Amino acid sequence: MKTIKHLAAVALTGTAIALAAGGAGLAKDVKSVGISVGSMGNPGFVIIANTATQLIKKANPNAQVTAVGYDYDLGKQFNQIDNFIAAGVDFILLNPGDPKAITPAIKKAQAAGIPVIAFDTVADGADAAITTDNVMAGRISCQYIADKLSGKGNVIIENGPQVSAVVDRVVGCKEVFAKYPDLKVLSDDQDGKGSRDGGLAAAQGYLTRFPKIGAIFTINDPQAIGTALAAKQAGRGEFFITSVDGSPDIEAALKDPGLDMIKASASQDFYAIPKTAVEIGLNLINGKKPEKALILIPSALVTRENVNEYKGWNSKHDD
Repeated sequence: MKTIKHLAAVALTGTAIALAAGGAGLAKDVKSVGISVGSMGNPGFVIIANTATQLIKKANPNAQVTAVGYDYDLGKQFNQIDNFIAAGVDFILLNPGDPKAITPAIKKAQAAGIPVIAFDTVADGADAAITTDNVMAGRISCQYIADKLSGKGNVIIENGPQVSAVVDRVVGCKEVFAKYPDLKVLSDDQDGKGSRDGGLAAAQGYLTRFPKIGAIFTINDPQAIGTALAAKQAGRGEFFITSVDGSPDIEAALKDPGLDMIKASASQDFYAIPKTAVEIGLNLINGKKPEKALILIPSALVTRENVNEYKGWNSKHDD
């Protein structure tokens, strides 16, 4: 298995290759950018927004950056995009609430001459999209489960909001489980809502329905922590949990003996994603299209064994 450090290098090298034509000598300065994310209460989105803002202001210290959360309300995100258009932003960085339903708003921005770059989740019609390789993330997280269970046992896929990132993680996980006929998937359709409370509620249902569970894959770290809390409340400790994100909370959990049932999380690079998105935006306003419309950032597995070498979301990077 490739190491965390190796995959981080691959991610940034791939970004550099994809953006080789951009960055230096741009004719048009960026003056204003709008950023819309799922929730400013989500630490991952806060890091992405802050990193993007820093990089935009590095390009032009006087640039105005407006970062807002749509709180998973698609109507609110439509209004935010309308506000960005009215403000005449140079480009929009968009974490789309729905990959298809948001398309009319994207087209409206583009008709006004404003490029739209999707991140974390793809969006139909966007000028470009930058996401974690979410199929890979689901695959490596669930391969850990299959290996640790020696290909036998009862497993659960704790699903989530049906954005492309979540759908892809589940696809990757199912690809792995399908290779092991002695792995029985007890459930794969419960929505943990992407949150700790949602994960707790979903897990409470599993613990009531299923007397024996080998492992649970959750589509993100907040759900993993909620699932672990539900298990502790129920006095259940026969199974373990893996997830996707590599968040600061999961770093702490992987170092905490009291949350030993959480074993691994497939990481997301929340520096490479906004860095790539900003550079594509700067290139687009100067008439330079990316070589690829979709850029996938590799994922690496963070475990209890390697968490101390993991460069997490809050790591300092050279710009």
